[in-house]
Amino acid sequence: MSSAHIRAGRHTIEITRADKILFGPSITKLDLARYYEQVAPTMLPHLKDRPLNLERYPDGIAGHRIVQQHASGHFPDWIRRARVPKKGGHVEHVMASDAATLVYLANQACITLHRWPSRVDRLERPDRMIFDLDPSLHDPAAVKRAAQKIVALLQQLGCEPWVMTSGSRGYHIVLPLQRRTGFDFVRTFARDVAELARRRHPETFTTEQRKAKREQKILIDVMRNGYAHTSVAPYAVRARPKAPVATPLHLDELGERATRPDRWTMQLVLARLARDRDPWGDMARKAVTLTRARARLDDALAER
Repeated sequence: MSSAHIRAGRHTIEITRADKILFGPSITKLDLARYYEQVAPTMLPHLKDRPLNLERYPDGIAGHRIVQQHASGHFPDWIRRARVPKKGGHVEHVMASDAATLVYLANQACITLHRWPSRVDRLERPDRMIFDLDPSLHDPAAVKRAAQKIVALLQQLGCEPWVMTSGSRGYHIVLPLQRRTGFDFVRTFARDVAELARRRHPETFTTEQRKAKREQKILIDVMRNGYAHTSVAPYAVRARPKAPVATPLHLDELGERATRPDRWTMQLVLARLARDRDPWGDMARKAVTLTRARARLDDALAER
């Protein structure tokens, strides 16, 4: 198979087996690498200083899946690492700080990047809270209405939520946080929001992790709000047919008929960014504490 080269900043990356099909019938490894090179200026601020997990498909999405936490020994020295302690040792995760890293990982058949909700300098203090809406049935209209309900609930608590398509069947609703509390506080807050949503909309939501007991409802998954847990990164490609992308949205886009969790492809995302700014571009500056929201949440949970 052929090879190609992509110049990304100070580095030139060889794309080996460039015409290898990753997504049938015609999306190649080179297509993936070119996408990540072009989306890098928008994507990288969302990855800055965060340990990453790599979801790789060496034989394309029809082949076996590898979830890789550690940076392989053959990765070049210029790729940043995050040394993360674990029981009995440590793990050196990849961190993406430049376009060349994204292109290099694409050449390793890394289709999807999953990021930590905290940054390497304060791993115990998350700066993102994630609500992952996971529908039991493929019903894009229903899951969009569910996302609107979670957004409205968080706004009632005085929070400013941000929305992203998962690139699969659901949405992620995210709160940017000031790094004042640990994972236990954040996870408990998220769990209690999910419980309040379930009480108010029992026909829509469940907090039951076991699929057999969800009764075709939409799971509000808050398990990503734990130490060393990850969620799909903004602008990451998903390992699904047509290569959909996890795409940040403007809040008002939730009301648009055409919005689907898997609507945005690599080509559509790049075209969108060419004419419009990143909907999440100001997120880091809107980080909040949860003190007042916690008090309002407690009052709401106490209501009968």
